[in-house]
Amino acid sequence: MSPCLIAETAAAKKIDILALTDHNSSLNCPAFAFHCRRLGIIPVYGLEVTTAEEVHVLALFTNLDAAENFGEFIYSIITPYLNNPERTGDQVYVDEDENIIGEVEYYLANAACITVDDLSAKVFEHNGIVIPAHIDRPAFSMTSQLGVVVKGPWTALECVRIPPLSRYADPGSPLLDTFNYPLITGSDAHYPEHIGRRPFALDASREELLPQGTEKDADIEVLKKALEKRIR
Repeated sequence: MSPCLIAETAAAKKIDILALTDHNSSLNCPAFAFHCRRLGIIPVYGLEVTTAEEVHVLALFTNLDAAENFGEFIYSIITPYLNNPERTGDQVYVDEDENIIGEVEYYLANAACITVDDLSAKVFEHNGIVIPAHIDRPAFSMTSQLGVVVKGPWTALECVRIPPLSRYADPGSPLLDTFNYPLITGSDAHYPEHIGRRPFALDASREELLPQGTEKDADIEVLKKALEKRIR
């Protein structure tokens, strides 16, 4: 999916605020920023980081430079296993006109050499927020890798469904203990038709999120406060 296609699909579905979280990379965020602003969507920039425990964690930023710098850091500590495009696909990044401007050498689904705890501290250095991803999925989640939801400085927890079950695939499973963290959902979209399939509402206005105007960064403190108001 190109950043342009992602933004245009989201705009058609009336999505107001959208995050791009490629696996272990923020290289497509500049083009994403351009197209979101072109279409009136508030952009959030991020990565879906694979930690050393193989837990997927969302690192989110409202400042593009911060996201790019953090992306460079994560790529510097990713397991240096070369991507094989014939087996796992091309890993390209593009400009706002969808011209390919580069290709990532290392396979981006690999784990980075950083733990869940250490990742949080590094995200905060870049003024970002940390949200464990799809905690109720049976793979690459806190519960699949660590057995439980681990307490930490999480702004929220992302679920496939609310309330989250201990195993998403089994509706008869007991509820997860989410320690009263705010809960959100996410599309985890890897294909265009999945964009916006599990949206959620934020208790914040466009004017509150963009106090300096549409061409400026969203206010991350307003975003944090809106997430804090989510169902628990």
